[in-house]
Amino acid sequence: MLPKLKEERPELKEVNAKTLQMVVFMLYNNLKALSELKKRGKKVGKLRYKKYGKFKSFILNQSGFKIIEKGSRLDMLYISKVGEVPIRIHRSVEGKIKQVIIKRYGSGEWFALICVEETETPKKEIEKVIGIDLGIKSFLTDSDGREVENPRCYERYLERVKKEHRKLSRKKKRSKNWLKQLRMLCKVYEKIERKRDDFLHKLSRFYVDNYDLIVVEDLEVENMKRNHNLSAQISDASWGKFIRYLSYKAERAGKTVVKVSPRGTSEGLSWDDPLRDHISARRILKRGLKKQGPAL
Repeated sequence: MLPKLKEERPELKEVNAKTLQMVVFMLYNNLKALSELKKRGKKVGKLRYKKYGKFKSFILNQSGFKIIEKGSRLDMLYISKVGEVPIRIHRSVEGKIKQVIIKRYGSGEWFALICVEETETPKKEIEKVIGIDLGIKSFLTDSDGREVENPRCYERYLERVKKEHRKLSRKKKRSKNWLKQLRMLCKVYEKIERKRDDFLHKLSRFYVDNYDLIVVEDLEVENMKRNHNLSAQISDASWGKFIRYLSYKAERAGKTVVKVSPRGTSEGLSWDDPLRDHISARRILKRGLKKQGPAL
């Protein structure tokens, strides 16, 4: 379809062919996903098409990009049909680059997300094990007795968020001042996200570096958010993101992450019991060891 569309709309020739192919791939992939949900009896709507110029990201797959090292503070990223763009690479790229995603955030900042193919790391022998119980009061308690405080990133910046929202509401929508204030609001949200990600990265790195088997609860976070009294705290904690970080770091290091059912891990324990979370973590570890079985 694309060659024919390029004849009908010449502006498409100004876009890299791989980018256009990825847009078509994502479109049909989304249609397929909606179709599968509909077959399962789920209520689904229709895809909404973005207006021209409203795309916030595009993908260069397999080709159409090249990193040019300059040996200085800024390197260059060559993008097909765009040219060379100055880029600050925060760490060296290891492995074969398979894909580059160019993304613009709400604050106006641009990022290049570089996806690489790495060799599979063989699993290491399991010697040190740990069970982790995630919570709201304390972010986590592990089976070795550690208790990690919940950083509550969103809660700490809540007043600032409200203030920026009030400023935005006073501006005329779509005016220059409104767009400027919108970017300021986006910067606050991005700062919250970065502080949260920094905490989650450092914490997950600690456990992957120090343990060979990490057992966590297989939480249904989206279902838990239906509790309106706790939905904000659950979203702020980002348990799902922590488990994702833990899983991919463990895979790259040859370590093992095991997910177990959370059902009954706190059974028989009262809310005011100071050892409640520690005992739950011990039970989670016990389930994980049982599930891992002969692999130990």
